[in-house]
Amino acid sequence: MTEGNIKKDEGKRVWSLLPFDALRPVVDVFKHGADKYEPDNWMRSGVATPERYFDATMRHVLAWRDGEAADEESGISHLAHAVCCLLIIMWHERRGGSGDRQTTDGRPPPQPDGP
Repeated sequence: MTEGNIKKDEGKRVWSLLPFDALRPVVDVFKHGADKYEPDNWMRSGVATPERYFDATMRHVLAWRDGEAADEESGISHLAHAVCCLLIIMWHERRGGSGDRQTTDGRPPPQPDGP
């Protein structure tokens, strides 16, 4: 008989490794975009092309590299903007490319491999 608390979680995601604190400005960028356009605008076909978001990623990374810490319009870190762009590309890539991939209520479908 085994004593103590046993939890079998091998192979599961270890969310505690993610630096949530560094993600706060990323969430701020998504909020800025939702206020400027509308929530989840980046999910629509015609808006979210990989090239468009790759170009935006590079503009933000290069602005940061040139010494500009924050985006002039939003006041939020260029790196946070770049992370958002990459997350958008990844989101669409996981769903087979760009285009509408929403449920009937307008919310994104669940992740292909679960939480």
